Amino acid sequence: MKSIIKPSRLAGTITAPTSKSSMQRACAAALLNKGCTIIRNPGLSNDDKAAVEIIQALGADVRISKGEMIVKSNGINPISKEIHCGESGLGIRMFTSIAALSEKEITITGSGSLMSRPMDFFDEILPQLGVKVESNGGKLPLKVRGPLVPGNITVDGNLSSQYTTGLLMAYAAAGAKGVSIHVRNPTSKPYIDLTLEVMRSFGMEVPENRHYEEFVFHGKPEKNTAPGQCQYTVESDWSGGAFLLVAGAIAGPITVCGLRQESTQADKAIMKALKSAGAGIKVHEDKIQIYPSELKGFLFDATDCPDLFPPLVALAAYCRGETIIRGAERLTHKESNRALSLQSEFGKMGVVIDLAGNNMTIHGSCEVQGAEVSSWHDHRIAMACAVAALKAKGGMTITDAEAVGKSYPGFFEDMRTLGADLEA
Repeated sequence: MKSIIKPSRLAGTITAPTSKSSMQRACAAALLNKGCTIIRNPGLSNDDKAAVEIIQALGADVRISKGEMIVKSNGINPISKEIHCGESGLGIRMFTSIAALSEKEITITGSGSLMSRPMDFFDEILPQLGVKVESNGGKLPLKVRGPLVPGNITVDGNLSSQYTTGLLMAYAAAGAKGVSIHVRNPTSKPYIDLTLEVMRSFGMEVPENRHYEEFVFHGKPEKNTAPGQCQYTVESDWSGGAFLLVAGAIAGPITVCGLRQESTQADKAIMKALKSAGAGIKVHEDKIQIYPSELKGFLFDATDCPDLFPPLVALAAYCRGETIIRGAERLTHKESNRALSLQSEFGKMGVVIDLAGNNMTIHGSCEVQGAEVSSWHDHRIAMACAVAALKAKGGMTITDAEAVGKSYPGFFEDMRTLGADLEA
């Protein structure tokens, strides 16, 4: 699909999309909860749908009605020999350890860029926990056969916090006691906070967190929910909301609703970046008003929130002077190599991006040129290009724009609602 976006002025109020980070974790917790779970405000992105299909394959009964998802489960009881994670990085990294709780052999696969991402982590770690693992040379498909037996292990947190998320949930479900997960080089700590928050909401044991470097299980599950009964509301998404906020800073004014200021989501850090850039912001309890102002280059460390790189590059393109974003080394194994895809597509718009080690430097000029660009089949690249188009000199054509469905299927419709002149 091609989307054509012409320079536009935005106005109005919009609600941020549902958080797929929260939704997918809730699906995993609902599967492990032996009883009935009601999930309110369930997500509808491709990654969310993949998570629902996974928990169904692993034995959960799922019904969606009137904006609620009802999950009935008795734990891990696979009804299929295979689970398909779509293109969800969180899905593959979280559900592989959870699937390994079963004594049945399960094949785990995916599609798109997920098939080429390294999965050596499981070859190294899961055998230490009594799980038989067979991979395709460190790539998908994987075959795992448990049951996983919790033990003292050490993992590299620099690879992705999503691996740690899967192990934390699997350990809790297996009744881990007196064992620890040690984490070298912990990163994306806010995402771990989100995982622990979801676990707590579902009455799972929340391990003792020793500065994110060690998680100690004492065998004491939470008692804040009735046995087998749980209700969870999926919060709105700061990752998708970041694109709306940047769009407002470039071509607003707009008002964005639904983003919790007390959220543990890592991408809430977009607010700090916007303020550093000089964007006009008014924060209320239940909404954020954002409007154009004179934007200036800024320094931002995105090591713990690498998904912010695409909206931050769109913002930096309209800032006077240089913007430096740290954490570029964490962009390699995404839906695309985002360091290269951002450099390539924004280069077509006349925006110069330099890459040096862990730093990305964007040379802003306020003179973004319309061009034909590619999403690289990456949802966040597609949205970044669309936001950059709002004040460009001429129209922007984005190929493979349907990639937005991975996380924010209503993105283009929401942009149109705010006044964007676009064709899909």
